[in-house]
Amino acid sequence: MKIFSAEQLHEADKVTTEKHDITPLDLMERAGTQIFNWLHQRMQGAQVPVHIFCGIGNNGGDGLVVGRLLIEHGYKVNIYVANFTDKRSKCFLINYDRVKEVTKNWPDLMTSEADFPEIHPDDVIIDAIFGIGLNRAPEGWVKSLIQYLNQQKAFKLAIDIPSGLHANMPVADKEAVVMANHTLTFQAPKMAFFLPDSGEFVPYHEVIDIGLDPEFLFATEPLAQLIFQNDARQLYKQRHKYSHKGNYGHVLVVGGSYGKIGAVVLAGRAAYRTGAGLVTSFIPKCGYEIVQTALPEAMTVTDAFDHLISEIDDVPEVEAVAIGMGIGTDERTIAALKKYFSETKSHLVIDADAINCIALDESLKELIPKHSVLTPHPGELKRLVGEWTDDYDKLERTRKFASDHECIVLIKGANSITVFENKLYINTTGNPGMATGGSGDVLTGMIAALLAQGYDPLLATVFATYLHGMAGNIVSQANSFEAVMAGDLADNIGKAFLSLFQQESPPQVEEEEA
Repeated sequence: MKIFSAEQLHEADKVTTEKHDITPLDLMERAGTQIFNWLHQRMQGAQVPVHIFCGIGNNGGDGLVVGRLLIEHGYKVNIYVANFTDKRSKCFLINYDRVKEVTKNWPDLMTSEADFPEIHPDDVIIDAIFGIGLNRAPEGWVKSLIQYLNQQKAFKLAIDIPSGLHANMPVADKEAVVMANHTLTFQAPKMAFFLPDSGEFVPYHEVIDIGLDPEFLFATEPLAQLIFQNDARQLYKQRHKYSHKGNYGHVLVVGGSYGKIGAVVLAGRAAYRTGAGLVTSFIPKCGYEIVQTALPEAMTVTDAFDHLISEIDDVPEVEAVAIGMGIGTDERTIAALKKYFSETKSHLVIDADAINCIALDESLKELIPKHSVLTPHPGELKRLVGEWTDDYDKLERTRKFASDHECIVLIKGANSITVFENKLYINTTGNPGMATGGSGDVLTGMIAALLAQGYDPLLATVFATYLHGMAGNIVSQANSFEAVMAGDLADNIGKAFLSLFQQESPPQVEEEEA
């Protein structure tokens, strides 16, 4: 599913009205009717007071349509207009008159805090004050209105976007944004729904199709692409009956230092669970018995040093390398990375301390092999691209880094974002339970395994991220968010694959043997 900018959506409205010979008023009626249908299906005529707060633009017009339809169907409705300026959209004015035709209880015009109504916790609030056309933070008594609504315990439904939130710009004032319980957004989700600074205002959202011109939407290059089950399913490569382990590639996992060998075990196990034919671990000597015991399927090569990696040599030629987990930032390790980066012909997945090493030594940046995949968490990303002012600055800095170094960067988080050239791919699986040590090591091994099997680096990253999140969902649904461990993710990768082809709930978690 595509994510469009506010400007693109406004253009889509214009194209739709011109091409399909309808008026903006018709489009507003269509949008408001869809919101009403959603409400009516759930309320079933319940006489719960509904308070609709409208602005004086087109979002307010949408709210007026909803209010009129609710009134016509016998609901208890109170409509309030935030009358903060004399400028009103034409569609708003027409729908304002239409409301007056169906009720004697005309919309209340609000001009100050004295006009704020009393709202019971069991009531419903509909937010239609500002839409995606907002270009600055609400101020004065309108800001106070938003804060007043946020203080109410009543269920809050936002139309298209919570008022005060920008579709694809930084949050100007977090104290002037409606904290909606649910958002019904038109035609496509908004970028703000998936970024840390703004996503907190949209805990749940649904997309309402209002029939914008499909040809325009198909041809328009989006801000980002959301990855759902169907997208991931199309990336899957079927195995052949007469294949053997050599057909599925060899992954080399390079990492570990004293006390951090477990990261290598997790990455290696995940690589096997994601389908790699062979896995070899390159580790300090201190980890030899640990890896051989914890992951007997993997071959193991050790460094000359006992506690750290000083030179990556005597390793096999492989299709993909997962490098960096637990490796540390010793000067000898940085020197080893420089040499290996400049010589290897394998696909690289660069994670954890390998990223920190790159941040410590600028010369390493220029040695990153083309089409490598970097998988930083927020702290590592900040060391890599510098401090950012907001989420959009973060994305722009990451785009520039990926473009300058011809690599792919996966920004890990609640909605992990894969950045390649000027394209963004936002993952839709995963949960807070995955915020646990070792989760990233598992993901790195998964990406490397797909690379070893011949997946394109971009597609491998997008696909592995989806499967990783799905494995997390499977585990958390069985065990709770709190009980998720990284090893559980690796052990349920197989069920994540199976879920690609299932419509029912994800399969049960793989239980640890007694």
